[in-house]
Amino acid sequence: MSNLLNIAVVGCGGIANGKHLPSLSRLKEVKLVAFCDIVIERARAAADKYGASGAQVYEDYRELLADETIQVVHVCTPNDSHAEIAIAAMEAGKHVMCEKPMAKTAAEARRMVEAAKRTGRKLTIGYNNRFRPDSLHLKQLCEAGELGDIYYAKAHAIRRRAVPTWGVFLDGEKQGGGPLIDIGTHALDLTLWLMNNYEPRAVLGQAFHKLSSRENAANAWGPWDPAKFTVEDSAFGMIVMKNGATIMLESSWALNTLDVKEAKCTLCGTEGGADMEDGLRLNGEKLSRLYKHQVQLDAGGVDFYDGKKESMQDTEMRLWIDALLNDKEPVVTPEQACVVSEILEAIYESARTGKAVYFD
Repeated sequence: MSNLLNIAVVGCGGIANGKHLPSLSRLKEVKLVAFCDIVIERARAAADKYGASGAQVYEDYRELLADETIQVVHVCTPNDSHAEIAIAAMEAGKHVMCEKPMAKTAAEARRMVEAAKRTGRKLTIGYNNRFRPDSLHLKQLCEAGELGDIYYAKAHAIRRRAVPTWGVFLDGEKQGGGPLIDIGTHALDLTLWLMNNYEPRAVLGQAFHKLSSRENAANAWGPWDPAKFTVEDSAFGMIVMKNGATIMLESSWALNTLDVKEAKCTLCGTEGGADMEDGLRLNGEKLSRLYKHQVQLDAGGVDFYDGKKESMQDTEMRLWIDALLNDKEPVVTPEQACVVSEILEAIYESARTGKAVYFD
């Protein structure tokens, strides 16, 4: 592969403009050559701001995929089209970064994994919270065995009043769910990755529509329309892994609590524990001798890091491009992301049926 990658972006809305395009544009190994959106004006605006000279604009992603000079596609569309576009892109010979969650359903996520294997294309999912300095440092400690056997964890994705009222976030058909699939997915991915445990045995969950039926002007992004709020406002799950380790997952866009934390986790192991309450806090006899009770980090001295400060989004994109240029496995593998989708779907199923969901 050449040292300059031609990249196309499908879906030129908030996540593309807020994350992918700014970070990609800062990489000298990248050339942004094509932009696609069902609202063509959005694609044109993105091309004008970030595109290379002669960048093409499309309304139909199928036309974009016909361009053989495009090597990489970033999928930044609503959840219900992730699998369709990602699979078509891989079948067209492109490597793919798809935004989280991997897909609307677990079956679609499994099809994406199969497509990556069948085509030999690289596929990764946009779980950018893995690339925070505290996450990277804690991953090093976990891999070094400093926490021992991690047998209990909490995955936190709690907002008090921060319901996204734009786009299709409240549309169950487009998204597949609310805060659980939107931000709970980040917390769960982070927790599974740090534990290095991707073998669930059983899931019990519950989802609530308690506050969504009421108008709320105090919402961070303006009042929501209860008639359009078709997804849960909060959801919770207990996940038991095959080795007995247990994870409690909590997620909300609207909940009467002051205990707000998002994309964080708490880990409890035989040798020590850690949480991400405010920076990275570590405890345990061995850990207390090695570290202060609370560790404030920048990215210096962390694996994957090249010595300069950068945002987690910049780190994510840089390592993705490095994986492509040097034929490495992406930090976020499709198999890992697929397990996240399977667990999230099991929580929704358990909430719907009132029964635990068991994995084979």
